[in-house]
Amino acid sequence: MAAATDPLLDVRDIALRFGGIVALDGVSFTIDEGQILGLIGPNGAGKTTLFNCVSRLYTPNRGDILFEGRSTLRRPAHRIAEIGIARTFQNLALFGPQSVLDNVRIGAHAKSRSDFISDGLRLPWVLRQEARTNEITWSLLKLLDLESVAHRSADGLPLGTRKRVELARALAAQPKLLLLDEPAGGLNHGDVGELGTLIRRIRDERHVTVLLVEHHMNLVMSVADKVVVLDFGRKIAEGTPAEVQRNEDVIRAYLGTTREHAA
Repeated sequence: MAAATDPLLDVRDIALRFGGIVALDGVSFTIDEGQILGLIGPNGAGKTTLFNCVSRLYTPNRGDILFEGRSTLRRPAHRIAEIGIARTFQNLALFGPQSVLDNVRIGAHAKSRSDFISDGLRLPWVLRQEARTNEITWSLLKLLDLESVAHRSADGLPLGTRKRVELARALAAQPKLLLLDEPAGGLNHGDVGELGTLIRRIRDERHVTVLLVEHHMNLVMSVADKVVVLDFGRKIAEGTPAEVQRNEDVIRAYLGTTREHAA
């Protein structure tokens, strides 16, 4: 177990190539427990690629990723939730025909254990586990204002509602680290403001550390404790939102010029 002073997530010198294309080139950063870190950069900067390395969809060619002091790179993607990492997807990955309630329950099964015989015999520990799953599920439906649609199919719900369902499903796994992939995509201005409040509330009430990949700058700058900026697969800046907004390399990456020339 990592010492209390160690970061929760430690990304060390990650590099990844796809054929002759350098997607990531020596990226390093840390996230402390309880932080919200915003990962930003222009299109093609490598944000999603790095995100997929952390969630184990990709394996880097170089470097390491430590979670609570232990490397995650030998762990397959389908077992990453077991250690306390959960994610949402830019393109929603809900089970459409199933109800909102069942979609969220599925997330809770990431840390459950069962077998055919125990389930068939309805052993006491199975019943306790089911009760705990229901408790977690309904508490998340309440937190994310989804109780009124709990028994409706996830298909056909408004985009903002479906995004909250996917967020609830990720939280049902009781993660220590929550990876949010473009959660503001497609939302209107009012919904984005509510999302920022919700992300902070989840961090504070659920004690979840957050890695946020997002194009919506106002959201990132309003919720993040620390911001990491990528450009062409390399880290060009890291710091508080205020520090990053003043960084000339960041201004150049987004605007193609410095502030003085842009004025």
